[in-house]
Amino acid sequence: MMRIVLAADGSKYTKKALAFLATHDTLAGPDDEILVINVQPAMPPRVRSMVGSAAVNDYHEEEAEKVLAPIRKFLERKGLRFRCEWKSGEPASQIIGAAKRFDAHMVVMGTHGYGMIGRAVMGSVAQRVLVDSTVPVLLVK
Repeated sequence: MMRIVLAADGSKYTKKALAFLATHDTLAGPDDEILVINVQPAMPPRVRSMVGSAAVNDYHEEEAEKVLAPIRKFLERKGLRFRCEWKSGEPASQIIGAAKRFDAHMVVMGTHGYGMIGRAVMGSVAQRVLVDSTVPVLLVK
C-alpha cells in the first residue's frame, strides 16, 4: 500500500498534479491512500488578537474548503481512498510535517516552474519541500 501526500494550493498546478496522480494507477490505485493537505498562511498575531482565534480558524477553514471541496469530489469520482486536512503556517514545513505524520512514501505537488531568479527572489515551496523532505517528492509542472 502506497501512502501519498498531495499538497494542494488551489492553483492550476495543483490540478495538474492531481490529474497526473489520478491517471497513473501505479502511483495511486484502489489500495493506496492519499492525504490531501492545504496550508493556509498564518495570520499575524495582531489580527488574531483583534478578531479572535475562532474567527481566524473559521476563515482558514472556509478558505481551505474552497481548495479541498473540488479535489474531494474528483477523488471520490475516481474511487480513490483519501482524506483531506488543512493547516496554517509555513507551507513547506507543514507539508513535510504531514508526510511524517502520515508515514508517507511520497509527496506529490505542482510546481509553478519559476526560474532561478524567481526562486531567489520569492523562494519556492516546492524547492524547500524537495530539499528537506525525507521521502521522494514528485513535482508536476
